[in-house]
Amino acid sequence: MIAWLAALVAPLNLALFHLGSDAVSRAEALGFVTGGLCVWLTVRGHIANFGVGIANSGFFLVLFASSRLWADSALQIVFIALGVIGWWQWLFGGADRTALVVRRATPRVLLASVVAVVVGTFGLTLLLRATDDAAPFWDALTTALSLVAQWLLNTKKIETWYFWIAADCVYVPLYLSKDLNLTAVVYVLFLGLCVAGLLAWRRAGAADRALEPVVPA
Repeated sequence: MIAWLAALVAPLNLALFHLGSDAVSRAEALGFVTGGLCVWLTVRGHIANFGVGIANSGFFLVLFASSRLWADSALQIVFIALGVIGWWQWLFGGADRTALVVRRATPRVLLASVVAVVVGTFGLTLLLRATDDAAPFWDALTTALSLVAQWLLNTKKIETWYFWIAADCVYVPLYLSKDLNLTAVVYVLFLGLCVAGLLAWRRAGAADRALEPVVPA
């Protein structure tokens, strides 16, 4: 089974071109394209971001597994599952199974998110140290941040962008240290798109609230 799977993904690990000392594989190049498209669609609030994001996670799963970034590899599997769930939530997660609209997270949700990042980072660091991960703490931190960010994205909360921005600020130096130069460039672009997404979702949230009916006192 493992040999069959390795043969299936082997073409994705072939070098497509070189960027400095980084031999850019097909998986890394396809991750670049689908990743940028996914974030752009998310900034625009387009539900197609989930389908593109699922494909992106598949390419990055191959890439990270070949670089021994085990937490990031496992994270892609979780992202695929969360992508399917988020797709459904955006379509039917609102009141009476209507489409979700952009909202701010409550203080309780934000507190739970921060606690989840801290606890998740601690637990994953211990686990990854035992599995010979290449960068246990940083891999754990970005994994925890990304999972919380994806959960907030699935529920269309504006604060998702703060967690994505924090994760991207760690991802860039992490990937540079692993000679994944193209992927590092991708995450610099992601960082800019996340700032644009934060601004766009703030405007969308304000517009949605303005359209809500006023309830008499």
